[in-house]
This record gives sequence, structure tokens and C-alpha cells, in this order.
Amino acid sequence: MARFTPLTYNTGGSCALVLFTFSLLFFSSCKEHADAAASNGNPRGTEAPIVDVLVASSRPIKNEIEANGSVVANEYVELHPEISGRIVYLNVPEGSKVAKGTVIARINDADLQATLAKAKAQLDLYQKTEERERKLLEINGINQADYDLAVSNINGTKADIDFTQAQLDKTVIRAPFDGVVGLRQVSPGAYITPANIIATVQQLDKTKVDFTLPEQYSYVIHKGSLVDVQLDALTNTRRKGLVIATEPQINLSSRNLKIRALLEDGVGHPGSFVKVFVNAGADKRAVMVPTNCIIPEDKNNQVILVKNGRAKMVNVETGVREASNIEITKGIDPGDTVVVTGVLFARPNAAVTIRSVKTSETENTPPAANAK
Repeated sequence: MARFTPLTYNTGGSCALVLFTFSLLFFSSCKEHADAAASNGNPRGTEAPIVDVLVASSRPIKNEIEANGSVVANEYVELHPEISGRIVYLNVPEGSKVAKGTVIARINDADLQATLAKAKAQLDLYQKTEERERKLLEINGINQADYDLAVSNINGTKADIDFTQAQLDKTVIRAPFDGVVGLRQVSPGAYITPANIIATVQQLDKTKVDFTLPEQYSYVIHKGSLVDVQLDALTNTRRKGLVIATEPQINLSSRNLKIRALLEDGVGHPGSFVKVFVNAGADKRAVMVPTNCIIPEDKNNQVILVKNGRAKMVNVETGVREASNIEITKGIDPGDTVVVTGVLFARPNAAVTIRSVKTSETENTPPAANAK
């Protein structure tokens, strides 16, 4: 039987040559890209980050400071008993008006009444004794020391009566002013102490608003100033408030100044949240940028500008703040190109790729400045 031997070819040398040539071309191409990236100021092997920019321009802003506040009652008190005891009378007309001096509650005073009666009986005896000894003293029937002791007994007993009467007065809880009674916190027959709240009384014919401003705005507010108060966020209705007082000292932790204004028209619910708008002077034009452009540091705030296709870090000073924008008072001029997105990827003096260009609004007046 005939045998056939398969033909074999020595292809090892040619395959190695092709693989070497391909590898040489690949690494050469990668080196060219890395060198190009390095020449643009970016780290070797990375591409220029893509950013969106804003062309800064000045636009009119309303020079109005917005602050958060709370409505407080003209007068407010929590009714506590001054002594401990059991409630024997309770009159808390929840949600109704009461006049000043109305009895709200009484505490059991039987022991104090007995003590008072005993002291009055002693006083009567001491007064009779003093009369007899005074007559004896006139005829030298007793010495002066015995008569002085009788007088001292009278004065001491009168003091005991006054003290007991003061304790009796504390068993009666009265409304300290005309107002509206809140919800009842205790029940008849309960044993209460000065730590217990019986009810609250609030005077609602006038309401006040307490709000705070940063210390740098303290110059725009003073006693007698008028502010706008927005009680209802749904209707955006504003009411006038008259500043009646400011806290003499600025808060050491927040560096805010506390201010109190009296609502001249309209009554709010005590404890409700309000917005207060303070006029800080004439309206002006300013360069506004989105707040996300700002890079905060320990001492300075920075933004990234694009000049000649490269990122440049500049220090800026800020002014009034809106809901999403902030005023730049120093560091940016109209016409500068500000990076608004991709801020975290841009590097100083490195090339960037601009994807889109935005412009500031020049027609619409933005909301009031935020003083939070």
C-alpha cells in the first residue's frame, strides 16, 4: 500500500516578524497620543476634560436681603403652679379668650387656711397681752423688757400671717393678661408641682416676627425700619413689619444679629415659618454666576476661567446670594469665560474642551438675595 507524507512549512519566522511589526506600530501610536496630551498640559495618557462655560455679564439684581423668621405672640406665658398640691378647681376654656385675672386653677389650701387661722388667734392673744402690759408699764408694774417681749410677739405673728397669706395666694393661678388659652395639660384632682404646665396663654391681637441677619448686613437694619414679611408661601402675599428692637450683641456661634419686628397688618400663627425681605439699598447691576462654580477654600473662594483654551484658577470675592446664583464683586470681569460644569476635572494651566457656551440672563430680575 502506498504511503503519503503531508507537506510541512516552516512559518514560525514569518509570524514572529508580523507580530513584531504590529507591536511596534501600536506603541508608536500610543506614544504620539501621550506626547500630544502632555503638550496640552494634561497628565500623560489623559485627554482634555470636557466643560461647559458661561460668558460673564453684568445684569440688574434687586438689592434685597431674604432671611428666615418665625412668628411669635405679642405676649406668651406657660402657666405653672408656684407650689405643689392637688388641683381642686380647674377652669381652662381651651382655645377661648380670657380676661386678665381670670382664675384658671386652684390648689388645695386647707393646711394653709388652718395655719392662717392659728396665727390670727395668736395675734389676738398677743395684742390683748400687750394692752395689759402697757398699762402696767405706765405705773411701773413691769419692767421695759417684759413689755418689749409682748410687742415682739405681735410683730412676729403678723409676719407669720403675711407669709401664710402669700402661700395662699400662690394656690390660685390666674391669667396674667388678656389672651387665648391653649390646650389643657392636666386634669382635675391631679397632684402637680411647679414643673407641670397647666396651660398656655397667648396674646394674639398683635404678632411679632423674629429673624436673623448676618453681621455684615447689620448696617441696613435699625429700630423703625420697615421690612416685608411673607406669611404664606403659596400666595406670595407680603405684609409690612416695623422693626421694634435688635439684639445688642451678635450671636457668637452663628455671627448673626437677631431682630424683632411688629406686624402692622395681618395676624400670623405663633411659631409659623416666614420669609423676611429687607431692603439693602438701591438696585444695582452685578456679575452673577451659578453657585456651583465656586470652589471654597480655607481663606479664599475660587472659580475656573478659560483663557486661550486653558483653565486658570482665580480668587474671587462674593456678595449677595440668590437661590442658584451668587454675585461676584471682585475677580471676574464681564466677558470672562467661567467654567460651570466639569469644575472638578479641570486642572490649572491644563487644556480643556468646551462643549457649550451659555450667557447670563439680562432681562429678568432675579429673586431676592438670600441671607441664610
